[in-house]
Amino acid sequence: MKESISKFVWFDGKFVLLNQANVPVITHAIHYGTSIFEGLRGYWNSKNLNIFRLEDHLKRFRNSGKFYSISLKFSNKEIERAIINLCKKNKMKRSCYIRAVYFIGNYGINLNVTAKAPTHAAIFMFPFGDLFNKNGISAGVSSWRRIHDTSTPTLSKAGGNYLNSILATQECKNNGYDEAIILDQLGNVSEAPGENIVIVRNDMLITPPISSSALEGITLESVTKIAQDIGYEVRTREIPRGELYLADEIFLTGTAAEITPIVSVDKKKVGNGKIGPLTKKLQFMYSDIVMGKNKKYSRWITSVY
Repeated sequence: MKESISKFVWFDGKFVLLNQANVPVITHAIHYGTSIFEGLRGYWNSKNLNIFRLEDHLKRFRNSGKFYSISLKFSNKEIERAIINLCKKNKMKRSCYIRAVYFIGNYGINLNVTAKAPTHAAIFMFPFGDLFNKNGISAGVSSWRRIHDTSTPTLSKAGGNYLNSILATQECKNNGYDEAIILDQLGNVSEAPGENIVIVRNDMLITPPISSSALEGITLESVTKIAQDIGYEVRTREIPRGELYLADEIFLTGTAAEITPIVSVDKKKVGNGKIGPLTKKLQFMYSDIVMGKNKKYSRWITSVY
């Protein structure tokens, strides 16, 4: 999917044209992946642009850098205002994806990154629709295992961490699947390359724990809260690979993916091979919430205009 990047970006505290937001080839993040990123969604409902869980995303944004002593030199409030004002600057009145990033700049080839290392921060956006087919996608279990916390902090959205996701995605795309499922070092289900995973068995939602190297997903937390509010039980526990083949429903959650059903795993049907009733119900509820149509969850919405 190709989308046009917005005309203006926010770079180190200023609004500049996209082609003016440049970094030199000696940027540390280019060489070592010392970057931190966060993805957010803005939803246009014909009256306003609603950013979903802005404050929670910014908390994770800052926390991700702490593992590597990568400093975000702007406050959360400053980043929040920058995102809102960038939407206004670009006159964004379409549903969009917002990407925020901060990274180590000119630091030579020094691997001893400290809080004093020079950093830059940037935000850009682009119109965005569905990442995947909302009626269902195929998935294949990757032979690549998810990175483990004993070697790399799996709770950090650091750029270098996602080389693991690229390998899994390449493999499964080459094998004809829409998306990958990655197992942890013990062979239990961890997550997809850029999404959390949920299985449904006997009307109960089951998600992998962070000990299975799963990211603490904001969309996942939102969806499980919604499910609990309408009476469904949610459990967090290890999920053996074989349980994927016994699930009544499986779906992915993520900022870009939202709620995406998986209708086959390793060419085996999930349930009847179509989007399941609970997944569909959660999709409808989630859509109403992000569009600002459900007042119960209005605390999750930040309006731009």
